[in-house]
Amino acid sequence: MKNKTFATWLTFLGGPLGLHRFYLRGLGDLLGWMLPMPTALGLYGIQRVQAFGQDDVLSWLLVPLLGFTIAGCALNAIIYGLMSREAWNGRFNPGADPEAPAGGTNWLTIGAVVAALLIGTGVLMASIAFSFQRYFEYQIEEGRKISQ
Repeated sequence: MKNKTFATWLTFLGGPLGLHRFYLRGLGDLLGWMLPMPTALGLYGIQRVQAFGQDDVLSWLLVPLLGFTIAGCALNAIIYGLMSREAWNGRFNPGADPEAPAGGTNWLTIGAVVAALLIGTGVLMASIAFSFQRYFEYQIEEGRKISQ
């Protein structure tokens, strides 16, 4: 029986590593194995920012990968947390009764949804702001080069 509360927290906290996919679909899940790639590339982008500063073009392409992966996993946690008991059990506990308690919502589930909403939104907005700021600064610098 796949527990909805545990899956929601696992998606929120370990989603960028694909842990929720392994819990829900098993170790053979391809997307679960692919999720750490943009996470690792984003972390590499953060290391490049620390080493080379914010003017490094590769870093401002890589950093948003981490943010968008975290935001996507937070959105997935919200979807899991708000799924009805019948839908959850039908999808992840197909042999169980549609009213089985594993698909139930409690306060811990709602806490995970609220945390995912707060953190996911903040990370998404920061990723978008960082991306657009770096893009427009790059465009201004290229425009200055052309005008000189």
